Amino acid sequence: MKLNNIRKLNIEEEILLEELVHRSIKVISPDWKNGLLVASLEDGGMGSLALFPCDTFNKVRHFGSQVSECQFRDTDGVLVVASLYLDEDDKLYELDMWKVDFSKLINIHTHFEDVEYSNK
Repeated sequence: MKLNNIRKLNIEEEILLEELVHRSIKVISPDWKNGLLVASLEDGGMGSLALFPCDTFNKVRHFGSQVSECQFRDTDGVLVVASLYLDEDDKLYELDMWKVDFSKLINIHTHFEDVEYSNK
């Protein structure tokens, strides 16, 4: 995916990442926010971000593992699933957001729930 506009986290993104870091199955450094930059990914406006901890911006990095996920409802009531990925060195790599109807994200809400799976 193409990267757009390198920047700092906004407050909604930071709250969501705090939740995902808290839920992580791997230990993430408590100073993960220090120097963190992000870039929006071209995902149709669903809010996914490439994550660049302070010492990784100009390095070639590769996907390592998914370490957490949660879900929330957007303002329009549509479910959004958020997943946190680390790179091969266990550093923050990507925040993947999937709005289940593929529409654009309106807001990141702060009521997060466990992801529910169904075979229906």
